[in-house]
Amino acid sequence: MLKTFDFEKLPIVEVVNEIVLDSSKRGASDIHFDPMAESMKVRIRVDGELIDYAVIPNTLKKNLITRIKIISGMNITEVRLPQDGAIKKTLKDTNLDLRVSCLPVSNGEKIVIRILDYSMSLKGLEHLGFSESHYKKMVKMIGVPSGIILVTGATGSGKSTTVYSILQRLNKEETNIVTVEDPIEMDIKGINQVQVNSEIGLDFAHVLRSVLRQDPDIIMIGEIRDNETSRIAVRASITGHLVLSTLHTNNSLNTIERLLDMDVERYLLSSALEGIVSQKLARKLCESCRKLRPVNQYEKNLFKKVLNVDVTKTYTTDSCEDCGNGYKGRIAIHEVLLINQEIRDAISDNVRKDELRKLVYKSDVNTLLQDGLEKVLKGYTTFEELIKLIELDDDMDGNTREYKYDLDNALTDVAIAKKNNSTENETIVNEYNTAEQKSEENIPLTKIESLDL
Repeated sequence: MLKTFDFEKLPIVEVVNEIVLDSSKRGASDIHFDPMAESMKVRIRVDGELIDYAVIPNTLKKNLITRIKIISGMNITEVRLPQDGAIKKTLKDTNLDLRVSCLPVSNGEKIVIRILDYSMSLKGLEHLGFSESHYKKMVKMIGVPSGIILVTGATGSGKSTTVYSILQRLNKEETNIVTVEDPIEMDIKGINQVQVNSEIGLDFAHVLRSVLRQDPDIIMIGEIRDNETSRIAVRASITGHLVLSTLHTNNSLNTIERLLDMDVERYLLSSALEGIVSQKLARKLCESCRKLRPVNQYEKNLFKKVLNVDVTKTYTTDSCEDCGNGYKGRIAIHEVLLINQEIRDAISDNVRKDELRKLVYKSDVNTLLQDGLEKVLKGYTTFEELIKLIELDDDMDGNTREYKYDLDNALTDVAIAKKNNSTENETIVNEYNTAEQKSEENIPLTKIESLDL
């Protein structure tokens, strides 16, 4: 249902305020203003999915764009080049921290507003959905005095939330922490934060050289983007500093390969790398209306293959007033790798990729697929949502090709089962408490909450 505004009576300032405030209250991570030939469409991204929100008439399109550009500090006379801006303000007792991007397109200027929410970072590492084993590895990983720790994943996968949660835990009176960011996304008391400015030559590599002369204990690099930054970061980590950073890779193995592709010397990487945290975000099932359904043969085989458990039922979506579509919020799926001596030797000795894969995934590591399937069993997300996110071949050492052949048919079976088993589900739901208790005993997890970014 599209939101409507009385544009004749409501000033454009109030329209913009209402769109931003209402989107924030709905848990949106982004607001898209898409110029079209006949109007401007407004869409919001909630739990990773874009939904239509409102339509702005063409007569007010230019005024709305101008208003957003003014409050975000952009040049309103420049319409040919992309621009970036930021908004920090309070609307009706709601503190808003926004990042704004403007891009010239065929029908005008497209604006995207990212709504930053650091409530999860402030709650701490234990509230980010790590399983018990992953949480223990994280605590051990960040307890090392020096080395490099990488948090990896696609854009919008919650990497910054995880990094800031780690910094919150490490932020102590006796520790000198310096961050190099572009932009600074969250102000943290007691931490020295540096804003990169490429226009004046203040890039990551330039700042890092200066930071090393500032007697740091911990260095956080917002993102490793180029070869020079990666080499400086690794060298800093072997000279007695703990370095945290992010990288756009899918899993632990790909992260090691990416750093080697960035011309990081093998002997340095093998001694410097301490741990890799890979993550993705899955939509979280609404706890008010989720229900059980029978699994099909494809799912049963996969649970047996990956977790070595026999599963007859799994959770699926319904709908209620709280969620609308069966999902509410998002939850992180993790892969946490602690680098052991065997993996260090393999990196240094330049072993083949298939041998390195075996060492990585036969070490004490739960893959994204394993962690995701455990959370499916717990009822935190659905099998369909998990399969959309994860490449089975990458997460099962290449041995799941036999289970990929009829994935489309399997997902079709899920849809049919949901439609045809509504009566059976009424009986199944009566078994909910028993299944929940058994699941709690088999798969211990730390406290898991929605991760809205």
